[in-house]
Amino acid sequence: MARKQIPEFEITVDGEPYVWRLQRMPQWSSDVNAFQGMALAVRHAEGQREAVVEFPAKRQPRFGAPQLKASQIDPELVARAIASAIAAGWEPMSRGKTVAIMVDADGG
Repeated sequence: MARKQIPEFEITVDGEPYVWRLQRMPQWSSDVNAFQGMALAVRHAEGQREAVVEFPAKRQPRFGAPQLKASQIDPELVARAIASAIAAGWEPMSRGKTVAIMVDADGG
């Protein structure tokens, strides 16, 4: 059985090309027994180190509501989140493990 292809999107932040994808949709977590917000996986187009940018949980969606799609995410929100990750110390061109960074609801 073939794996489902996860769409990646290109974005330019401060003149640098980045690639991002929806890592996790907002969901209920049994680990912390709370609702978690969405998470985006981001990397520099020419680099390999990723950052997972996590957003706080918003109001839990109603049962039967349509699921969030990556194409519905505002590119300005993604750009602010990438800029915040870099300001928080993420070095996209370095090597190493994936870094998890929490941002606020506005990506700041």
